[in-house]
Amino acid sequence: MKNVLIIGITLLLTHLAQAQSLHLRVEDSVTHAPLSGVTIRTSAEPPTGTTTDAQGQAQLASLPNGPNQLIVTLVGYQPYRFRLTLPLASPDSVVLIELAPTEAALEEVTVTATRSNSRLEDLPIKVEVLGLEEMDEESAVVPGNVASILGDISIIHIQRTSLTTGNQSIRMQGLDPKYTQILRDGLPLYEGFSGNLGVLQIPPLDLKQVEVIKGSASTLYGGGAIGGLINLVSRQPGAEPELTMVLNRSNLRETNLNAYYARQYNPKTGLTVFAGLTNQPAVDVNQDGFSDAPLIHQVTVHPRLFLTPSTRNRLNLGYTFITEKRSGGDVTALKQPEGLHTYVVSNTIQRHSADATFDHRFSEKHTFTGRGTLSFFDRTEVNNGFHFSGRQLSGYFEAADYSQRGAHALVAGANLTLEHFRKGASDSSRISDFTYNTVGLFLQDDWRAGNKVTLQGGLRLDHHTVFGNFFLPRLSVLIKPNEQWSVRTSVGTGYKTPNIFANLTAADSRTQSRLSYRYLLPLRANLKSERSVGLNLDVAYKSTLGEHLTVQLDQAFYYTFISNPIVALSTDTTANRRTLLQNANYDLRSVGTDTYLRLEYDEIEFYLGYNHTLARRQAANGTNLSENTYVPFSPQDKFSLTLAYHIPEKWRFGIESSWVGNQYVYDNRRVANYWFWAAAIERMLGHFSLILNAENIFNIQQLKYGPVVTGPINNPTVQPLWAPQEGRIVNLAIKYKWH
Repeated sequence: MKNVLIIGITLLLTHLAQAQSLHLRVEDSVTHAPLSGVTIRTSAEPPTGTTTDAQGQAQLASLPNGPNQLIVTLVGYQPYRFRLTLPLASPDSVVLIELAPTEAALEEVTVTATRSNSRLEDLPIKVEVLGLEEMDEESAVVPGNVASILGDISIIHIQRTSLTTGNQSIRMQGLDPKYTQILRDGLPLYEGFSGNLGVLQIPPLDLKQVEVIKGSASTLYGGGAIGGLINLVSRQPGAEPELTMVLNRSNLRETNLNAYYARQYNPKTGLTVFAGLTNQPAVDVNQDGFSDAPLIHQVTVHPRLFLTPSTRNRLNLGYTFITEKRSGGDVTALKQPEGLHTYVVSNTIQRHSADATFDHRFSEKHTFTGRGTLSFFDRTEVNNGFHFSGRQLSGYFEAADYSQRGAHALVAGANLTLEHFRKGASDSSRISDFTYNTVGLFLQDDWRAGNKVTLQGGLRLDHHTVFGNFFLPRLSVLIKPNEQWSVRTSVGTGYKTPNIFANLTAADSRTQSRLSYRYLLPLRANLKSERSVGLNLDVAYKSTLGEHLTVQLDQAFYYTFISNPIVALSTDTTANRRTLLQNANYDLRSVGTDTYLRLEYDEIEFYLGYNHTLARRQAANGTNLSENTYVPFSPQDKFSLTLAYHIPEKWRFGIESSWVGNQYVYDNRRVANYWFWAAAIERMLGHFSLILNAENIFNIQQLKYGPVVTGPINNPTVQPLWAPQEGRIVNLAIKYKWH
């Protein structure tokens, strides 16, 4: 008996010597807030388990050495499984676990563009978010770019700026595209020369969400965000590995093949990879001899690495490679030039971008963030025999400190923006090489003045090496009398420095079709920077009625004033045609309202939006303005409607519509109103889905209201583009999704 007891004690001591305690910390993958009440258990039988405390910390004792599989669960979050091998290299280290919110927790949407990672409903400025569910649906409906889903928002108008290249630009609050700033993961990658072509050629499959800030947002990102800001947020790896592939084909013979893979290998390492291919021939839809859909050959690769070496440090690394060729013009010349059939416009681009974001958390209420990007952009254009080429090296580097001090949430930082352009050696254009550097300091304070009032004040000071200093104050107020109602008001300033590429699309006359690099003169020394003041007011109501119906009603008002707008003026003399950028003799004033209603009842979603905008050119300093009263290509009225119905794991149906009315082009000429309708149906079969989509169902084309291309075949003139060109588009997609 004594020997048996000795053997038992020896085995127990041996087991204890081979076992190890494991220290863990669990937090929200988006807000990084600690999560309490999380269940952590082993998969072995019998299971061993524990729960996290108020600080999100837990300890599992007496785990055996060797491989161990843990299961982490919490209501409202996706279950997380992972393996680790004991003993750890550092026995006292804390294993960090991040749980991703499930779709049931979408009301906790976090906006990254505001730097404070605040919840959507707590922000003093108005932000609209298109989330992961919308991106997932759009990835098969219109897989090539995000233009379609952005155009569904009533305050955004997508304008096609080139017939030959198919390029599209974003207009917000009735203002020119240059007044909307576009970010990728909080970084300005599309400025100057690199932002002039194909900004919206970003597939939705590569995006987690799109954040739309309405109105001036210049404090954190600089003066360019005058009409609004759009932040395209990349996806991150979740708890389970994911592979999604989409193959799409349209009646325009466009083929898209996109693939996305994500995996969190362990608590310290994660990876996402997106790869996309687009191939489309030039197509003459309206049979006028000129292409309405350009030839496109595009390849995109975007890998991202997520490293968490410790509970306090996080490093995200990314690289983007895009190569693209676009050609349009005379369809006969595109196949084989002959006789007078020589008109071809071709663009070849290549983009390399590397980005990094580093977070160091001193405490739960204090985080330092350093981020930066370096981008190389190469573009060659052949425009009816004229050759233009240029290269841009651009960079953005920022250091920001976020801290919570009582009722205040402070963001303070500095950034450096670089833009270095060199044109090709054989280029005969008059455009000059240039280098612009901007140093900025910013400070933002979110002050919770009480349970119902939050004040947000912002200050920014920029120094541009060519155009001087800019001081940008901003003030926003959020009033929440209860959980259903909120009132937001904001006033802010902005600026836009002269840039020969950003301002080329802002034409001042009907000569827009002749605005090309061939005739563009260098910037004049006496050009003034544009200045702006914007005011926004938003009243919102959101509530759940009964058990199933969610209602969201939003009414917004906005006003924007811009002085010294820079426009492109082109001479009409063919023998000595020149395009000059100069400050106009008028100011820009945009005033409008934006209303939308969003309903959700079980699996039915309904959206109805109406935008009314008066964007006018008004005489400045006593000058007489006799024409061009309305800003061209800015519809005064736009209705947007979306209706969707979802049968889980079986069917999804959707209808979208928009009415564009009271739109003017050059010389204050009003054009016809038109409806745009689209519909889609998806059948889900396990891991596979079949999606049939139809855009522009009733085949609206600008040609029905007059010729689009006029003049001689070998040197045509393209009329202002204000309506769809491609006509009806039908596409069929096959989607494979594995978790």
